[in-house]
Amino acid sequence: MSIDVFRVGRVYHYRFQVRPFGRVQRSTRLTDKSKAIAVAERAYTEAITRANGGNPIPTLAALLADWQAVRAAHSSAHHVRSVETFGRLHMHGMAQLLISDIDTYTVERARSIHLQTHNHASANHWLRILKLLVNWAVRRGILARLPWSVAMLSVQKRPRTILPLSAALSWFAAVDAASTRAPSIGVAVRLMLWLGLRESEAISARWEWIDWERHTYTPGKTKGKEADALRMFDYLTDHLAPLRRAEGLIISQPDGQPFGPGFARSAIRAANAQCATKGITPHRLRGTIATMMSEAGAPMQTIQAYLRHKDVRTTMAYLEKNMDLIITAQGKIAEKVGLTWRENGEAIESKPYRDSTS
Repeated sequence: MSIDVFRVGRVYHYRFQVRPFGRVQRSTRLTDKSKAIAVAERAYTEAITRANGGNPIPTLAALLADWQAVRAAHSSAHHVRSVETFGRLHMHGMAQLLISDIDTYTVERARSIHLQTHNHASANHWLRILKLLVNWAVRRGILARLPWSVAMLSVQKRPRTILPLSAALSWFAAVDAASTRAPSIGVAVRLMLWLGLRESEAISARWEWIDWERHTYTPGKTKGKEADALRMFDYLTDHLAPLRRAEGLIISQPDGQPFGPGFARSAIRAANAQCATKGITPHRLRGTIATMMSEAGAPMQTIQAYLRHKDVRTTMAYLEKNMDLIITAQGKIAEKVGLTWRENGEAIESKPYRDSTS
């Protein structure tokens, strides 16, 4: 609580500040400290409520329960799981605090507790969930603004794998071999790569969303609620044509039921092991098609639209460096410097490059 309880003689008093009322100072007329603190807390809560137009200020736990009741039905399964995990495991002593009392010191202290068992990236995700909840209260008018200011931690970016083009067909064959009991998994990973679909979008993909004449696919259920037509690769069209149906799910379990999250995990792991493509996941297939398009000269805005990102900075984070292009560039630089690179990596001097205009 942002309350100062102090004693004058034998009697306890309290003081606090609440906008727009300013400073409030009263006597509890009590000599028992625990009872005085209870009186001060009630007065503080009442003042906050009045300042908020009569709406009570919830605790963080109550706010989270309210968010789950109202927002869960409109949020992705991954988002809901993240909030549920935050509430179940990572409140770090803040559950019963009024959200108006979660100040900078409180957040930093809770994050320090989180960092004892988690890395910096996890701590940033934790802070994003906390901001999500309290900003929801701000949008509802319960708070005027976030009551804290805590920056994200710096995180060292790790290189992420993309599926090499030279290994794509053998990798798909390995996925098919590992999923003979559920052939739809092979179809799903092709949708994830060639259309850049998220796992949840592949699960919900439907035949009626394909325009066979125009070779386009229009996702009817996406994370950002977009409905833009995507040009289908001829390879993907040829692969889907023999399986074509008038309507229904494109991929499903053998009994016709939709797959759940993580349905392709074991098949992808088996393909990674067989093809030595460590690190490929459903989301890295999405990163692979983004990188391929960038290397083929597609404008950033085109890639952004294909991946259905609202912010181009999100798209940029998906792009990885292609070492083959870097090696080619290095060779051109070496030639201009006057070095010739042998296949074993050694450099020997050669005739310096001269610009024809000099």
